Amino acid sequence: MAQATGRVEHLPDFPSKFVQPRNVDVWLPEGYAPGKKYPVLYMHDGQNLFSPKTSYGGVAWEVDSVLTQLQRDKKVPACIVVGIWNSPKRFAEYAPEKPFNMMPAERQEAIKQERQSESLADAYLKFIVEELKPYIDQHYQTRPDRKHTFIMGSSMGGLISLYAALEYPKVFGGAGCVSTHWPLSLKTNTPDFTDAMVRYMAQKLPRRHKPRLYFDYGTATLDSWYEPHQQRIDSVLRAQGYDARHWQTRRFEGASHNEASWQQRLAIPLEFLLGKK
Repeated sequence: MAQATGRVEHLPDFPSKFVQPRNVDVWLPEGYAPGKKYPVLYMHDGQNLFSPKTSYGGVAWEVDSVLTQLQRDKKVPACIVVGIWNSPKRFAEYAPEKPFNMMPAERQEAIKQERQSESLADAYLKFIVEELKPYIDQHYQTRPDRKHTFIMGSSMGGLISLYAALEYPKVFGGAGCVSTHWPLSLKTNTPDFTDAMVRYMAQKLPRRHKPRLYFDYGTATLDSWYEPHQQRIDSVLRAQGYDARHWQTRRFEGASHNEASWQQRLAIPLEFLLGKK
């Protein structure tokens, strides 16, 4: 992996009328200069992306290093990464609201009790689409159209990335959903939310102007829950005519649910989303 180049600009306590303020990091690639426009990748859990000092467990995704190598190998174009730090309301902001509300009432209540929260995902996406993205497009040299705008995250961040691509198909051209936490619960591996997500996706998946959708999962720790859920999601995509150009699901034997595992395979979703169309 190449040593990281480019630079990270830190935007502390970025304000919002929809959600509580939070830090935002903007990575500008090597050679960022006037006169050129760049695709933009929005990523959740932004404190975990670049620095071990702020990352959960002391291991970062090293997005800057991975992208530097991919760009030098000419596998992806130079791009901007916007890392949106999570808040104390992470679960609420990352749990897709419309599918959540489609679950049976008793399951909704059980999740609310476990997580001590309701879904705030629609407000969180409004923050990204109506406040953060316009700021980024105004202050940085972006290519703001959907073909050059992507969103990505892991675990609950995978869920909200998929939800963003389906709620705002004219904004996001693709979503990277890494170790997607389909059950919502951390106590019980039940299919209730996946059932709701299947119904939601059947209604919302674009048939024209399909987004690029990347999914993966490991087989160890919490990731060991995910395969049957992912297979059901895959069946919906297949039924809607999604093929290898627009959709990829990968299984990583022995991979765990943590930043170290995601760092090791990060190049795969980045190349799928950002690579040549």
